[in-house]
Amino acid sequence: MRFDVFTLFPTLIQPYLEESILKRAIQRGLVEVHIHNIRDYTTDKHRTADDTPFGGGGGMVMKPEPIFRAVEAVLGIPPACPLILLSPQGRTYNQDIARELATLPRIALLCGHYEGIDERVREHLVTDEISIGDYVLTGGELPALVIIDSVSRLIPGVLGDPDGAIDDSFASGLLEYPQYTRPAEFRGWRVPDILLSGNHAAIARWRREQALLRTWQRRPDLLQKASLSDADRQFLERLKQQAGWSSLTPDQSDSTSTSPRKET
Repeated sequence: MRFDVFTLFPTLIQPYLEESILKRAIQRGLVEVHIHNIRDYTTDKHRTADDTPFGGGGGMVMKPEPIFRAVEAVLGIPPACPLILLSPQGRTYNQDIARELATLPRIALLCGHYEGIDERVREHLVTDEISIGDYVLTGGELPALVIIDSVSRLIPGVLGDPDGAIDDSFASGLLEYPQYTRPAEFRGWRVPDILLSGNHAAIARWRREQALLRTWQRRPDLLQKASLSDADRQFLERLKQQAGWSSLTPDQSDSTSTSPRKET
């Protein structure tokens, strides 16, 4: 999959691509990230890419000319792939959108900055707008990296574990179950016995119930859209019946039982 990133600050993007999973994905040819400096498409000696807003007001606005030149030079007229503006006015990003984007062979990301971009870019060049949350950042570079990272991990072969993306929080509609590694006991805290049992069917059920429990505790809104089995619903019903208990946390669950333990 190819990502084209249009930005005023390319050095903010490149370092993140040179580490860990994304670095290996790029080296293996599974992902391409091309960074385009919008200032390279300005025409004055000062490489001016912003100006004061018409009508007054503070801050600067990104000019339309260099953005149009950059995008059309790289993507063609009209753009050969979706051009996504990273903006707090866009649709709120989630795992469903990540899966949607992962089906495309190429996407372009436009990073706003300062007070934003000239509205004509939004009206006549951009094909989609995405926000990564209800807050405001200095620029679109961090949201662009969020999209590149979250979409890339859905591309077959990018993760070392072929089921890694399936087990992630939100991938199944639930938060992820608790994870443990060696040592089996640390400062008196033991890994749940079920994970050491070798009983893969029981482990799978325990993990499912822990994911349900954690989601019910922390993000109950997700349960409204999650795909639930009859066994899942029965487990959630037991949680509701026990909701008067003082605490329900994953490490207080009996590793051999489907019911959480009351805090003592």
